[in-house]
Amino acid sequence: MKEILINVESKEVRFAYMHNNLLHDLIIDRKKTRQITGNVYRGQVRNILHNIQSAFIDIDEKENGFIHIDDIIENRKKFEAMFDMDFDMEYSKDGTYSSKTKQDISKILKIDQPVLVQVVKESIGTKGARLTSNLSIAGRYLVLLPNTPHRGVSRKIENRTLRDRLKNLIKAFEMPKDMGLICRTASANAEVDVLIDEANDLLKIWQEIVDKFHQSKGPALLYEEWGLLKKAILTAVDKKYDRILVDDINIFQKCRYLYKNYEKEHPLQIDIYKGKIPLFEKYKVDLEIEKAMRRKIWLPSGGYLYFDKTEAMYTIDVNSGRSSKNEVKDVEETLLRINMEAAEEIAKQLRLRNVGGLIICDFIDMRHRKNQRRLLEKLKDAMKDDYAKCTVLGMSEFGLVEMTRQRARESLIQTIFQPCPYCSGNGMIKNFETVSIEIERILKMHFKDYSKSTFELTIHKQLENYLNVSDSNYFSKIAKQTNNILKIKTSDDLHLNDYKLAIDGANVDV
Repeated sequence: MKEILINVESKEVRFAYMHNNLLHDLIIDRKKTRQITGNVYRGQVRNILHNIQSAFIDIDEKENGFIHIDDIIENRKKFEAMFDMDFDMEYSKDGTYSSKTKQDISKILKIDQPVLVQVVKESIGTKGARLTSNLSIAGRYLVLLPNTPHRGVSRKIENRTLRDRLKNLIKAFEMPKDMGLICRTASANAEVDVLIDEANDLLKIWQEIVDKFHQSKGPALLYEEWGLLKKAILTAVDKKYDRILVDDINIFQKCRYLYKNYEKEHPLQIDIYKGKIPLFEKYKVDLEIEKAMRRKIWLPSGGYLYFDKTEAMYTIDVNSGRSSKNEVKDVEETLLRINMEAAEEIAKQLRLRNVGGLIICDFIDMRHRKNQRRLLEKLKDAMKDDYAKCTVLGMSEFGLVEMTRQRARESLIQTIFQPCPYCSGNGMIKNFETVSIEIERILKMHFKDYSKSTFELTIHKQLENYLNVSDSNYFSKIAKQTNNILKIKTSDDLHLNDYKLAIDGANVDV
């Protein structure tokens, strides 16, 4: 059974995609961090970076958006990647119009120039949203390309006869010059009249965007992409889910209203949850979310995974754990089983944690090449269910697998947590011995320059407890040797690693 659980709170809505009562995917939508991917804006150029051929665009959101020249010049390859399709038109080898490949961004954009842009990637942390001038207006069955003449069909429609029929159909559509159309996967079973009506609707939306662009002054939102609720309904219809279960009456009614347009395509049960136990607790979703925030994840056979993030990449380390102690008859088979379990869990955790960018998986070394190939195929197969685009490369001699996953929005960790203000996200602070040594150096340096002065050292109470064992008497002793007086005070407001020094009442930088 496949179902979507929707939990609604005052500040967030959570979507849990369940397969056979197990959490398959998770989306958390919060009011303060609403998703803007797909939105179209009237932007204004604020800064041009000539060295990297890019610009910052004010779109009236928290951070300025970022656009590269490749996202301004029309690029066939980017559309093919975005919509998983091939176009039937002839272009230069690199996928762009040959007459436009050697443009300079300063000849295209000027400071304060108004521009029509679309968000292709959410803002993450302090990084603004990624923008493009190659706009696409997505419908249920079709995608309108307002400033690109491409026409094509999704690769996911594999039936050759059906592909040819759709290609001929969209070629026959009367469209304004230099506009294109894409047939999405859902168009495979759509009637011709429905496709024609949607094409006309998309053209109307585009005309409204153009009118708003000319009427607006300054940065403004011109068109808002589907909300997550509508996307959940469409996912349930496309992926043949059995039920949507909602714990809020208003969202329940909205779901039923949105589903009316698609009820002929797939029978979907939409229910209101009235149980006393919270919805996510009853279906053990909260436990899975809590698990997805841990560094260490146990596997069924006794092995475990470590998930670690660096600036450049995300690393996953697979360990044999308890399993190797009990099963030593066939070590290779045992290691293969642990790696296979790890591959499934890695694919699941990447979805739930919404990890993006470069990912390195350090599997347990195996001797036989055939086992390495089996593991690689298992990982690729497990990643197929991921909504984000993933690329898995081969396995190195050391058992390392390099892969990438599309970064579309903030990760689960970024959504729920913030860096610790105490350790600045490092997870560690200096020990008391290290801080004591630092203080000794500072005091010795200043004692040499003063005589008959009063030094006042302010430290945290816990650090004072450590110094009282041995170091405080020593500090007083070296103060007396230079004819100075040292007083030690405490403050609970200080960081454990911080301290303050004043000489004769004047604060000193330390």
